[in-house]
Amino acid sequence: MKLVQLPRDELLKPLQAVTGIVERRHTLPILSNVLIERTADTLRFVATDLELQIATSCGLEKKSGDPQAITVSARKLVDILRALPEEGEVSLETGSNRLQVKAGKSRFNLQTLPSADFPALADPGSPQSRFTISQGAARRLLALVQYAMAQQDIRYYLNGLLLVTDGTQLRVVATDGHRLSYAVTELAESQDKVEVILPRKAIIELTRQLTEGDEPLEVSIYPNQVKFRFGEVDLTTKVIDGKFPDYQRVIPTNYEKEITLDRDELQRALQRAAILSNEKFRGVRWMLTKDSLRISCSNNEQEEAQEELEVQFGGDPLDVGFNVTYLLDVLNNIPPGNVVCSFGDANSSMLVTLPGRDDFRYVVMPMRI
Repeated sequence: MKLVQLPRDELLKPLQAVTGIVERRHTLPILSNVLIERTADTLRFVATDLELQIATSCGLEKKSGDPQAITVSARKLVDILRALPEEGEVSLETGSNRLQVKAGKSRFNLQTLPSADFPALADPGSPQSRFTISQGAARRLLALVQYAMAQQDIRYYLNGLLLVTDGTQLRVVATDGHRLSYAVTELAESQDKVEVILPRKAIIELTRQLTEGDEPLEVSIYPNQVKFRFGEVDLTTKVIDGKFPDYQRVIPTNYEKEITLDRDELQRALQRAAILSNEKFRGVRWMLTKDSLRISCSNNEQEEAQEELEVQFGGDPLDVGFNVTYLLDVLNNIPPGNVVCSFGDANSSMLVTLPGRDDFRYVVMPMRI
């Protein structure tokens, strides 16, 4: 029975939008599959890993017969479509637990599993908060903080990003216990105060799919889920149940020592110094004296790199160590221009901000070198 016949790219584009979350090996075989549903005038694709679900659809010009639904290996179908000629038509036909893909003189028979067994996320009910922001603004906001999320930390609530709506503010915070990034933007309409922790995988996939343009991103926050809608894509994620650290206590407010540096100049100096850093600890020393910042890295082979930057500084000398990767992470994700680094003492964290802006904060803990 014919499921659909469309140009290759009209099938491949929505499939690629949903299959990024599909794991290659899974305990449940159906989680490696994509659900394909056809109604009279729509073709819908859904993928899930039980925590995250992505759905997208495309309209059909030709009205079709009875509704159909199947699940088939997501990776194999995408790989087949990628390998077919761009300009060709592709036909999908179903029958006896098989999906046949036809294009020109090519034929592929894929095994299917029943659509009734596909574990779609439950209906979350009514949202606690709903707002719209441009995709570009959301992408830039996430880029400012997402690199600070933990990876596979036993404190599971750190393996994600805190999203807070509060009045007209949208705040995002990420921390792995060694550094913390915080960013805020304004919303068009006031919202109730709601806090949710979004999983790392959902943030990475959302960042990958959002565009830099002004197209809208609609965000709906439910008690146990958050749904993002942009273009024809619905990305729904479960939230992490846990208490996020009190980020406001972590961000210093009384530092008096500060220097202003050109982001690109500091970034290049750190990249050069990091070549000779200890591969395990990745430590870098910052030595601040009058109008000078010396940066040095050394390793177990007694090799050493030194960089010196001119700065305006007249305070007491300071000698403090940091993880150079944590410093490069923030410099790689903030916009070009100047950056302000503020300090307490040799045992205190460093605060990184952008001059004239109070919408971004980055705190990195010191390390002994």
